Amino acid sequence: MSRAEAVRVVNALGARWVGQVDPAGGTVLMPAGVWPLLGLLAPAGSPAVQGELTQALGLLPEAAAERARELLGLLEGIPAVGSALGLWTGERLRLRPEWPAGLPAGVHGRLSGDVRQDQARLDAWAARATGGLIDAMPVRLDRETRLVLAAALTVRTDWIRPFDEIDGPPEGPADAWGRPVRYLSRYTCLLDRAAVLESPTGLVTEVRVHGYGDISVHLLLGEPGASPGRVLATGIEASSGRHRRTTADRLPVGTPGPGLTIDRIRRYEPEDLLAVDVPRFTVGADHDLLARLDLFGLATLGTRSETEHRLPGLGGEEPLFIDGARQRATATFGPDGFRAASVTALGVAGGAAARPRPSYLRRIARAGFGRPFGFLAVHRTSGLLLAAGWVTDPDPATGVRA
Repeated sequence: MSRAEAVRVVNALGARWVGQVDPAGGTVLMPAGVWPLLGLLAPAGSPAVQGELTQALGLLPEAAAERARELLGLLEGIPAVGSALGLWTGERLRLRPEWPAGLPAGVHGRLSGDVRQDQARLDAWAARATGGLIDAMPVRLDRETRLVLAAALTVRTDWIRPFDEIDGPPEGPADAWGRPVRYLSRYTCLLDRAAVLESPTGLVTEVRVHGYGDISVHLLLGEPGASPGRVLATGIEASSGRHRRTTADRLPVGTPGPGLTIDRIRRYEPEDLLAVDVPRFTVGADHDLLARLDLFGLATLGTRSETEHRLPGLGGEEPLFIDGARQRATATFGPDGFRAASVTALGVAGGAAARPRPSYLRRIARAGFGRPFGFLAVHRTSGLLLAAGWVTDPDPATGVRA
């Protein structure tokens, strides 16, 4: 039950965070990388800090710290996820032994006091912990830095069924990107991979792409004019059953959802068919958590005080506060998986003699993502939200058709 509670509160933070996404640009955010850091710090806070973090995290401080440890254990057990926690302290801060005792073994390092050397060492840790996807620590050290607590999180999954690449869109109406983009196309007989989500703010078309290592990526297309925050929040909330989800095998013929069409045509094969056309994309973002003090419970913890100790549970004689809190994130959706990858596919079509009229009247669903859309990376077993993002600038066309 404790892990289920950890998943619930992390996803709730993610749903609130996506509500503040800028609709003008693409982004990616990873709430599972932020929540455990705040949860681990919560018991060390002053009464004011603890109250604000309780509101942000959805749990009392001691419970938040326990759920943070549960979350770190859950992440370690997901095959397609890599996670790391790091703590570094300077000589001028003497930690109370009970606080680091609650952290995993081997995560505590020292800051030498040489800012340039320490920064290089922490940047190398970030690059090593993410396999080079993030090349530097998002916070910059200075002479006042006493402690750095960091979490690295990676998701690498290959698709169970890869996509073909094509400069598109391959079929259907023109898209709204305003320039040629590189599309990924795939056909499957599993119509339940596509669905329409019904929320009070409108309909959202969802396509789930399954990868190895127990990871799925949910592609989300809202109605024209729908905000990124509402589209993404609908997808997150639907994963926990808060919104009705009707799969494509049960939807009526026509256009039951944004970008989704359902037809019945004659085929030689007896199976139904789902066609998915989605642009290939890479998005990145650098989030300043101190720019959203209330969202992350940092209104008191993120402000300087010459007299009040914001984190008395950590130890030390001088008042402590957070002067830098950031997340740098990147995500790539490619033909082979949710990772940095490039594949060129050549498609060959052959002619055949005339055949009899097809015997099977089957359902054909087509989902096209021809304008800005959202995505979620989700652990299939637990439902944990690993990443959420919005795509406004997909990869350009290459001029080569697969």
